[in-house]
Amino acid sequence: MTVLIADDHQIFRDGMRALLDTQPDMECVGEATNGEEVIRLSAEVQPDVVLMDVQMPGMSGVEATRQIVNSSPHIRVLMVTMFEDDALVFAAMRAGARGYLLKGTRHEDMVRAIRAVGSGDAIFSPVIAARLVDYFEALQPRHSTQVFPDLSSREREILALLAQGYKNAEIADRLVISPKTVRNYVSNIISKLQVADRAQAILRAKDAGFGISDSL
Repeated sequence: MTVLIADDHQIFRDGMRALLDTQPDMECVGEATNGEEVIRLSAEVQPDVVLMDVQMPGMSGVEATRQIVNSSPHIRVLMVTMFEDDALVFAAMRAGARGYLLKGTRHEDMVRAIRAVGSGDAIFSPVIAARLVDYFEALQPRHSTQVFPDLSSREREILALLAQGYKNAEIADRLVISPKTVRNYVSNIISKLQVADRAQAILRAKDAGFGISDSL
């Protein structure tokens, strides 16, 4: 597995080269000190993996990653950095990086990460992975099933149509069921929502933002 190291710190590059030299299945094929240089070397030597520092003089590692991946999609980029900043993590992911490790990572974990990324997997430091999970969990939208958990899927479907202004007959045509069946569902919805009538059920639905943007 051929590896290109991109970092503006000589000590880090020397350490990584020494680590790679101890691995019988890895070879360091070059070193770059800035974004422009790593783009040029990547095009020349076509490494399997680029170890990319996030912040380097001139062009950032994130922008360099974007250009490398765009021109050579088979090259896998593993970001290696001192920074845990969420914005940098997501910028690196959007740019096409396959992993994001902190420079304090143990040598054996670094080698394992290089092999994983070189094999096509994505990998992140445990700290970064935990923050990614927290971030995406916080982004989960509230679904209508959470707003009205007592309603069946069909009842939620009909409530959404009611909130959009559909009449019983229109709902029956749309769902290919009888008007009487629709009336029964509406009665169940009113009962489960504990409201007085159809109008109040619709108000409850609209207040919860339920069905307003549905295109059923």
